[in-house]
Amino acid sequence: MDFSPQSTGLVAFVVLFVLIAVRVPIAVAMGVVGAIGSLILNGENSTGFIIGTVPFESVFPYSLSVVPLFIMMGVFAARAGLSRSLYDAVNVFMGHLKGGLAMATIGACAAFGAICGSSLATAATMCRVAMPEMRRRNYDDGLASATIAAGGTLGVLIPPSVIMVIYALLTSQSIGKLFAAALIPGILATALYIGAVWVQTRRNPLLGPADRKTSWGERFQAVINVWPVGLLFSVVIGGIYAGWFSPTEAAAVGAAGAFLLAVFRRELSVRTFVSCLEETANTTGMIFLILVGTAVFNYFVESTGLPQALVQYVGDLGWNAYLILVLLIVFYIVLGCFMDALSMILLTLPFVFPLITALGFDPIWFGVIMVSVVEVGLITPPVGMNLFVIMASTPDLDLQTISRGVVAFLLADVVRLVLLICIPALSLWLPSVLVN
Repeated sequence: MDFSPQSTGLVAFVVLFVLIAVRVPIAVAMGVVGAIGSLILNGENSTGFIIGTVPFESVFPYSLSVVPLFIMMGVFAARAGLSRSLYDAVNVFMGHLKGGLAMATIGACAAFGAICGSSLATAATMCRVAMPEMRRRNYDDGLASATIAAGGTLGVLIPPSVIMVIYALLTSQSIGKLFAAALIPGILATALYIGAVWVQTRRNPLLGPADRKTSWGERFQAVINVWPVGLLFSVVIGGIYAGWFSPTEAAAVGAAGAFLLAVFRRELSVRTFVSCLEETANTTGMIFLILVGTAVFNYFVESTGLPQALVQYVGDLGWNAYLILVLLIVFYIVLGCFMDALSMILLTLPFVFPLITALGFDPIWFGVIMVSVVEVGLITPPVGMNLFVIMASTPDLDLQTISRGVVAFLLADVVRLVLLICIPALSLWLPSVLVN
């Protein structure tokens, strides 16, 4: 039976999802399916040429050097104990409120995520810091665990964000514009999560009892302890918009700054330094391998003509552009229950991005929407990945407890998405001011 290119592409997608479902690494699954599909459609010579050139071209661009540098910045920041300093600094100002420790955890997650750039790493790190403290003060396990899981999702929205960098490179958008576009939505997400805690503890104060009120001397000392973190963030992000650095240079400055912080705090032994380099290399290697598999798969997808066929099909339906956007959001939330954010974006972008541009949506605005939505999937029961990270760090915690607590944060996410869609200026105003 002869298959059309589009039919071959659809069969390939079914095979790809089956491979992912049986736990084949996504980089391997995409590369194998893309190579075999290309062999079927284009023959041996063309496929051999692609396999010989595309992997190199996918990781060769100088702009990709920003990825390992931002990863290194986050690794050194985590090893320097910055998560504890950030948590203490926010807690001395908010701990005396009902639910104050949970609110402080959200704020600390946002600040640490701005340096770390990883949802899973932020959730795992802050769980070790905040969960024992909240339990010691008789916080409800559902509220405490859900707060950390939700706060972890702020790690890829507030710049600098590795996923934002990948999106920018794959869609030929400005990294600086995307960072600027994500800043206000990141602050909005943080505020809504804190609001979710406030509403819950207002209704039931036993969920998060108030702690003692700290003195101004304690608050001043906490700010002194955390000022290097604020300086590092200001130099890295501010340097980009002030024209001092390119994004790659800013990432290098950030990595060097985080390294120096770890040294000055005496948290960096030779063994820890080597471990940091190994973690950076492993994470970078994983991302670059996924990029290679994505490049091979994308070549095959382009050969099938599926993206163009999808754009044509949607155009013929005559549906409202915002209805299509809502359907895409639902699709990403469901997919986010089973896959990490980076894999989702790399897998779907070849289809979704042409459709979004054809519908007339701003690619910078959609980048913020897309990253926001894939993060929602990470805390969506029953298989959100952040939930399992918290459970792995807290063995006596069950899924039912954390799922009960996360509902309020999911409602906050819905409010945020509605605001971002209805008020595009929340994402687009700051880039228009900061980036020429």
